[in-house]
Amino acid sequence: MAGSEAPGPNKWVQLAALCTVPLIMVLGNSMLIPVLPDMGRALGLDKPQTGLMVTAFSLSAGVGIAAAGFFADRFGRWVVMVPSLLLYGLGGVISGLGGWWLGSRGFWLIMAGRVVQGFGAAGTAPVAMALVGDLFRGAQRLVGLGSLEAANGLGKVIAPILGALVGARFVWWGVFFAYAILSVPSALAVWLLTREEPRERAAPARAYLRAVLQVFREKGVPLAACFWAGTVALFVLFGVLFFLSEHLETAYGIDGVPKGLRIMWPVLAMSVISFAAGFYLQRHEALLKPAVMAGLVTATAGMLLAALVRRDWALFAGVILGGAGTGLQLPGLNNLITSAVGTGQRAGLTSLYGAVRFLGVAFGPPLYGALLKRGEAIPFWFSAGLVLATLGITHFLIHPERLVAEETEKGPKEDGGSSAGRRIPAWNPPEDLPTGTRISSWDPPG
Repeated sequence: MAGSEAPGPNKWVQLAALCTVPLIMVLGNSMLIPVLPDMGRALGLDKPQTGLMVTAFSLSAGVGIAAAGFFADRFGRWVVMVPSLLLYGLGGVISGLGGWWLGSRGFWLIMAGRVVQGFGAAGTAPVAMALVGDLFRGAQRLVGLGSLEAANGLGKVIAPILGALVGARFVWWGVFFAYAILSVPSALAVWLLTREEPRERAAPARAYLRAVLQVFREKGVPLAACFWAGTVALFVLFGVLFFLSEHLETAYGIDGVPKGLRIMWPVLAMSVISFAAGFYLQRHEALLKPAVMAGLVTATAGMLLAALVRRDWALFAGVILGGAGTGLQLPGLNNLITSAVGTGQRAGLTSLYGAVRFLGVAFGPPLYGALLKRGEAIPFWFSAGLVLATLGITHFLIHPERLVAEETEKGPKEDGGSSAGRRIPAWNPPEDLPTGTRISSWDPPG
């Protein structure tokens, strides 16, 4: 139970359990992308309307995520994540029943299920990110967060193949029932294998809001720049994946598992690079910002390649470079954000970050669907310009020393004066030690 002082499993076992959370959450959109054309035809939708299936999920997650963050800081990470995973599965059942029972008339019930599923997703990956931030300190946090992003990327790798396989072997609405089947083991893993160490609880809602606003008054500019960079990364990635799914089917007639196998390469690149970057940056923390900038340069190069060279090899190479660039950005951004506050507001901050990332995912597919109507090169020119602008924002506005200095130099910030919070007390030697063994002050070696 959240806040329990009972010893839990090894923190790396807990990390493994927590990695199932973003993996399952990311299926909410990625697994659906290969079957969107089939769904659109079955429901009589055009491309922008079909993209609303992604928007409904991501927008509701973005709306619900702030409340999930407060509850996770106030009442515990575990008590938010487990019900959220089950709600996520329930939303999949509602959408699946809409497709199964109502067929071409099931659009609104499917959309309702996607909204429920989005509200469930609000309490999953961002809260898991906060708990990883609680479990790991210093350089180890980069490994933990890199692993979390790698799991997120792995979900994106598996999802297109799994979604295409379910759509080809069964039917498009079978994807929704798969969400319910997969979310239950993740909920059980979190319930049975994760524990929270005693920590300072968030203040009541009004004081909590004041504490969060104070964080933004002190660090608002670099935090906003980090939020923007993370949002753009996923906005472009999901927009390009939506484009690739449509392009493979309309231009080449590639569908089902073959299409899923082609869509997986950009997200596989993202997952591998994200995991490797987490380990590398663990030993080179001074390179957090340069790693983000290198990722943006790589993504820009990929988008320009796809826009300038109208060949199949350039399209796939450009999209893979875009995925690799995204993987290089995210561990550094995640570490900067989770290190900006103490445990009392961490879930709130990571949830706000998750909210803007969800919004990027929400608006990517419908906008790229509209851009696709103007020409196949237009989405890539647009992406290159947006990522290049983000590179400038990162260079001038993200200052790692302003974000992480408070934790690394002074320790976690206290949480708005909450008297109800639980604090980890400072250690003092026992009073009954023999004379001469106590010392009034002690500096740890090194």
